[in-house]
Amino acid sequence: MSAADSGEERTPAEALGRRVSCEGDRGTVRYAGEVPPTAGLWLGVEWDNAERGKHDGSYDGVRYFTCRHPSGGSFVRPKKVSFGVDFITAVLDYYQFNIQEAYEQITISSRTVEFAGSVNRLLSLCKNLLSSWEDVAEITQNMEHLRELVLSDNRLSLTSNPRSLSHAFSSLTVLSLVCCQLTWTQLLQCAPMWPQLEELYASENDITELSRPLDFLQDLRLLDLSSNPLVQDSILSLAHLPRLEYLDLSRTGLSVLQFDDVPSGGKTRMFSALKLLFLNHNNIVQWSVVNELNKLQSLVALSCRHNDQLTNDLTSQTARQIITARVAQLTVINKIVLLPEDRRGAELDYIKNFGVEWLKSGGHRDPAKNRPSADFTSRHPRYLALIQKYGAPEEGELKKQIPFALKNQLINSMTVQKGSEVDLDNDQRTLHFYSIEDGDSLLVRTA
Repeated sequence: MSAADSGEERTPAEALGRRVSCEGDRGTVRYAGEVPPTAGLWLGVEWDNAERGKHDGSYDGVRYFTCRHPSGGSFVRPKKVSFGVDFITAVLDYYQFNIQEAYEQITISSRTVEFAGSVNRLLSLCKNLLSSWEDVAEITQNMEHLRELVLSDNRLSLTSNPRSLSHAFSSLTVLSLVCCQLTWTQLLQCAPMWPQLEELYASENDITELSRPLDFLQDLRLLDLSSNPLVQDSILSLAHLPRLEYLDLSRTGLSVLQFDDVPSGGKTRMFSALKLLFLNHNNIVQWSVVNELNKLQSLVALSCRHNDQLTNDLTSQTARQIITARVAQLTVINKIVLLPEDRRGAELDYIKNFGVEWLKSGGHRDPAKNRPSADFTSRHPRYLALIQKYGAPEEGELKKQIPFALKNQLINSMTVQKGSEVDLDNDQRTLHFYSIEDGDSLLVRTA
């Protein structure tokens, strides 16, 4: 925010790089001067919304400035734009009392101020006219207890010496930089300003290729990179952040994920603290990606919805069962808590569903003869562990397979009646095993 509210008082030099608003649209001044043959001062603005612009900074064959988008720029008269107001003026104008009487939370968003809570705790400056990190630091430097800062939908120029501004963010633990047109390199350049940062929300930016943070962001517990077109191979650059517990990679185009440091059945050192992983709306087409997640030693919650090429012929319940069986330590899938009986049912169904394939590949109930092919074990790395847990299926049990989606745990008991009742108490047995004949009755009792 700046002191002047009108562009008329600004000289060309002062206007360059400043943020402005005009009729509800915000942009950055890239040029200030004359545009022949017209007389007078013009501002060349690169608009945040490219649809607001008319050209790329060129007019009548002359280039005055450059834009990210070929139609993201236009010229406007200074009197038509607003440069905003300074922070204190905005607060006092809105509340009409001394800022010292404020409550615990300030929101100055879209050039208005909304108030409710501690100046010392949370500050929202989203959708504003701040031009640089120096502008932000000028506001926050006296907020010694500031914990959460929201700067989403701003366009902040980088500082040449980010460490010199760290005093203004010394207590900051949560930072939102959603939709700020930042690259990963730029984020790392800014990171020295945030020595205590634990949560970083950076969705909808220009982040593509990731690189390993070496000296900064080591206390990061939460990282949201959703809706960024990530280079897949670079995701492992984050693998050694020692405290990272929550990672959102939704809508990043992810289709491959592999931890090559350990074989199937092992636990990788990568993402050692990761507990929650979001992979929604991606391009995952192979179950091998899900298999790899079993290598993560701390993962307990996974959201993997709307990967349609992977699950397009499955119900959400069946997809959840398959994920449950493939990843041993999960307790929450797609925001649904798994009960012990859910896991048991899913794993038993998995054994039955792929039992014929296991036998054909060289599997056998006799451990001494059990030699499934490398191809089978690579596609079903948990299968051997599951038959060790529940027992291997018999060939006769697999001749008539129960559909995978059938939830065994929904059936408390099923009996065959011909004068007497026989409990069907072995989940591994098919109905064929109990020699059901014409005239027999099945009794299904639920809780």
